[in-house]
Amino acid sequence: MGMGSDMYRQQILDHYKNPRNYGEMEDPTFSHVGENPSCGDTIRVDVRLEDDGETIEYVAFSGDGCAISQASASMLSQKLPGMTVAELKEMDRDDIVDMLGVDISPMRIKCAVLAEKVAQDGAKIYEGEIDLDKTSTEE
Repeated sequence: MGMGSDMYRQQILDHYKNPRNYGEMEDPTFSHVGENPSCGDTIRVDVRLEDDGETIEYVAFSGDGCAISQASASMLSQKLPGMTVAELKEMDRDDIVDMLGVDISPMRIKCAVLAEKVAQDGAKIYEGEIDLDKTSTEE
């Protein structure tokens, strides 16, 4: 691990200690809560769409969990505005690992992708693609 990975570790710690967009939003377009039962992380993601009904205007998150899950949620809340709901739904774990900038162990990958999965499930519920009781955070 070189100096680059140290920089990303510092970035993760900074987002954990000083989360961006933390809190619950009044009147979100959609909101969803999910958890990682294996470690107890819980994340709520609130999303407000622009008037076109497709473009993400603002994202807020709240919850409790490890540094990786909370930093990932904070970073994702900054990455999503300007993207479309379709682009959000197309994201995968590689997008999150790239965003974090460090290798994530197999044991921690569920922590890293929790906010992404919660946001995706919220979008799918909003669009009527999945039932409220069926979410990918229960994998």
